[in-house]
Amino acid sequence: MGAPAGESVMQVQAARIATLQQMPLFGGIREDVLAFLLGHCSALTVARGAYFFREGEAAESMFLLESGSVEVRRGAGGDAVVLCRLERGACFGEMALIDLSPRSATVQALEDCSSLEISAASLYRLYEHDLEQFTLVQMNIARELSRRLRIADGRPLLRL
Repeated sequence: MGAPAGESVMQVQAARIATLQQMPLFGGIREDVLAFLLGHCSALTVARGAYFFREGEAAESMFLLESGSVEVRRGAGGDAVVLCRLERGACFGEMALIDLSPRSATVQALEDCSSLEISAASLYRLYEHDLEQFTLVQMNIARELSRRLRIADGRPLLRL
């Protein structure tokens, strides 16, 4: 006889949390805090060729890519420039949580994708729940933005 449904759900949740802890955005984040955050975030699937968002749209969330790959572009039509391709474990749209401005790029799924959508409201709930862990998530976001700026600037990355 198989495991009760509750155990199966708990095992899936534990595996998801363990996977998230391996991603740069959630490095150093405790299991209980990730479980709390997952309870306040949305799972989102985007089909190949569809858009997560388009440049200029209003923004109130970021995304963590759990599977699949995306292309990040700036500009419209034939003038669009591919900035990068991102795969599992990457986050994007995080600038929306920092500067509260419209989207600065377009993100399109290159294949079927599953992601975690993290809204400003869900991060605020984390802030209320555990200030120390909220701060660590914010620092991880800042590190990711800094890493991308260094790559765009052509500077070598310092590995610690």
